[in-house]
Parts: sequence; structure tokens; C-alpha cells
Amino acid sequence: MRDLSRASGMSLAGLYYYFQSKERLLFLIQKHTFTTIVQRLRERLAGVTDPEQQIRIFILNHLEYFLANPASMKVLSHEADVLKNGFGSEIAAIKRQYYRICVGLLDDLKREQGLEFSTRIAVLSLFGMMNWIYTWHNPRVDADAGQIAQEMGDIFLRGVMNRGRR
Repeated sequence: MRDLSRASGMSLAGLYYYFQSKERLLFLIQKHTFTTIVQRLRERLAGVTDPEQQIRIFILNHLEYFLANPASMKVLSHEADVLKNGFGSEIAAIKRQYYRICVGLLDDLKREQGLEFSTRIAVLSLFGMMNWIYTWHNPRVDADAGQIAQEMGDIFLRGVMNRGRR
């Protein structure tokens, strides 16, 4: 909190006035982030019926947010299991909702394409591809979110669609 106070120019007392604890601040950051990602995703998926396109939208939505908000993503990645006192369960519920959306999209793709693969492994692999982008993305040399999403989508979808053929 002292570092945040110095960086923001707000007094430590002022920070504690608005955020009763570090845990509350972390909770608010995580809640805003996950709620925003889920809301944007639902808006983008509205009216899209092609399962492959839906997965590509999921990937783009995720990467755009991660690359636009690297500080938040670093906090989320490193402080995922810190929250207690009910804060953690509320964030976990939003994360489960997001995970279930991805599971549903992959299950739809499996049905449409006649594929067989572990949805759980595929979803966790996809998150593994996407979640660590903040550690390596360099905007001076790497493509933007749209291009990276296209390439990650190609790699991921080619993998599950080739591996999963009956």
C-alpha cells in the first residue's frame, strides 16, 4: 500500500479511506477485470453461431484485454489465490463462469466437427497459451492482439481439429 501511495501521489490514509485493506483492493481489481472480460465476450459472441469463429472471438477478447491491461494481468496471474473472507469465492465464481463459457464453445466445436478430445485439457491448454502473453509480448517487435489471436487460434484449432478426428 505504501508503494501504491507513492506511485499514485495519494496519501496512505487516503488509500485506506477508499480501500479498507490490500485484500479489498486486490478483490476490486480482480472483480473488475474478470467481469469486464466476461461482459465483452458475451457482447462479441451475440449472434455468432459458427463454433470456430466463436473460439476465435474468445481468444481475441482475451488477448486484447491482456495486452491492453498488462499491469492488471500481472496482478491476476501472481495473486490468484491470495483472496480470503468471501472475496476469493466471488472471484472464483466469475472465473468458473468464464471457464464454462470456453468449455461450451469447445463442446459445440466438437459436436459440429465430430471431434473427440478432452475438453478440459483443451481449455486449460488454451488458457496456458493466452495467460502468459504479458511475460513475453513486446509491442515493438510482436504483432498486435488481432494478429496474435489469429495465429494462436490457428495453432490451437488446427491442433484440436487434427488430433480430435474420429
